Formats: sequence, structure tokens, C-alpha cells
Amino acid sequence: MPKTLLLIDDHRTFRTTARALLEADGFHVVGEAADGGTGISAELALHPDVVLVDVQLPDIDGFAVARAMTAGRNGGAPVVIVCSSSDDPLYPERALRSGASGFVAKHDLCGTSLEPLLG
Repeated sequence: MPKTLLLIDDHRTFRTTARALLEADGFHVVGEAADGGTGISAELALHPDVVLVDVQLPDIDGFAVARAMTAGRNGGAPVVIVCSSSDDPLYPERALRSGASGFVAKHDLCGTSLEPLLG
């Protein structure tokens, strides 16, 4: 059964490209959001297995989104993966501290790059 996935990114072109790449690799994209607040609401409504969230969003950053989705949930949280077009060396550690399962640079995005982070 394919993993369900929610995309949170403020760039429509990236969401379209990511959807095509990840669906080709067996994920089922169940929703998209262009900002963190909408993404948090979508996660609560859609219950995806995986959330891919950009670091830089217009309202709150992706690390705050990861914290909101994972804090205090006992096993009911999705796997949250933070992504960015930046290769900032601090992002992987910040992602883990925020409750995310990890970080993937956008230029490396594919199903194979997400698989090790799905636990």
C-alpha cells in the first residue's frame, strides 16, 4: 500500500514537481498547502503518513510546523520531513530537534531519499 503524503511549500511549481516525482516513486499525495497554518490544518484533516514541509514558509517556518505536528502525540504523528533548496549544514540537526524525522535537500528529493527517514 502506498504511503500517503502531504506537501507543504509556498511555491506551486515545486509542489507540482514534487507531487509528480513522489507519485512516480509510489507515494500517494493526498494534499498540498502553501503555508504552515494551512498545512497543520490539512494534516489534522487528512491524516497523512508523511508530511514534506519546506523550511521557509510565509507564516511560520517548517521547523515550527514539525514541532506542531509531532509534539505530545503518542504514535499518532505523521513522519515529518523538512526540506529546503538550501544546503544549510544546520538544517538536518534543526529538523531532528523540531521532531522531524530528518531533512532532505530539494535537489535530492525522490522516493529513495525519503525512504531511510520513514522509519
